[in-house]
This record gives sequence, structure tokens and C-alpha cells, in this order.
Amino acid sequence: MTKNDPLSVCIKHSMEQYFNDLNGELPTNLHTFFINEVEKPFLQVVMEKVNGNQTRAADMLGINRNTLRKKLKHYDIA
Repeated sequence: MTKNDPLSVCIKHSMEQYFNDLNGELPTNLHTFFINEVEKPFLQVVMEKVNGNQTRAADMLGINRNTLRKKLKHYDIA
């Protein structure tokens, strides 16, 4: 992996490493685990980029501001 790899390559590498670390054990609720692991830092970075402005963040994300507020509350992001 290099710093110029697309996000999809980084995610693929991380997921392969995750499965390697499990030593053959199969996880449960993998989709929920993955979404929680990715969405929280994603939202944190977006909120930092817009200096906490929820309207601008919602516009940037292409989602409704109420949906954004619900997600921020879920992940306890101020």
C-alpha cells in the first residue's frame, strides 16, 4: 500500500488484515461493525473541514441535515 492508493485499496487491505487477525474465526454483525468503524471518523473529518457547520456538512455529504444530526448524536460527535 502507498499513500497514493485509492480509498478502496486501503479498505480492502484493512479488511484482509482484519480477517487474517481473526485466525479463521468468522465475525458476526460484520456490516454494522464496518459501518461504525468507517462512518464515525468520516463524519469527524467532514465536521472538522466545515468548522462544525452542520448545514454545510449535510450539503457536502448530500444528506438531510436532520439525518446528519441523528448520525452525529449516534456517534457522540459534537
